[in-house]
Amino acid sequence: MATPNTLNSPNGPNSPNSPDQGNAKNRPGGVSTLSGRLDQSQPYALGLFRIVVGLLFACHGAASLFGVLGGAMGGGTIPAGTWPGWYAAVIQLGAGGLVLLGLGTRSAAFLASGSMAYAYFKVHQPEALFPLQNGGETSALFCWAFVLLVFTGPGALALDSLFRGRVGAGSTAHRTSAEREDREEQATPATA
Repeated sequence: MATPNTLNSPNGPNSPNSPDQGNAKNRPGGVSTLSGRLDQSQPYALGLFRIVVGLLFACHGAASLFGVLGGAMGGGTIPAGTWPGWYAAVIQLGAGGLVLLGLGTRSAAFLASGSMAYAYFKVHQPEALFPLQNGGETSALFCWAFVLLVFTGPGALALDSLFRGRVGAGSTAHRTSAEREDREEQATPATA
């Protein structure tokens, strides 16, 4: 039981210093810590990360294939069918576009990561050991950014979530057990 002195003390149950009153994270549904706020916005930050990485990667492919944005290696395009540059540019444009939109993100990111690992070890690493020395920083960063997306998924703002919602509404695979039980009860005739 609270005494009159504890009710008016600076650390009493109704004071802002009280663990129950002054700290919103202890209240149901309350989030006041920076960590809590960051956790709530994590899917959106991940979605923005995916969009930026996908856009930058697709721009590399567009520059190599179509000569836009400065073209390939200082201007121009890569001749169609040349190994490995033209194929890498197709992967960059296609996988980058899919990652940007959030369509098949994990598969596209896996393909893009593999292509950047190949670029790093085949083109850059023979020149020197470290990316700073061999000019492979961009390849290494893209490779690891796409590995991250393989494991985290697309985050918010992805088109995959729109299609998953439409398919899931009519699909039996996505129905909850309560929905299945309701359908079974309606299907079986009541016995007297």
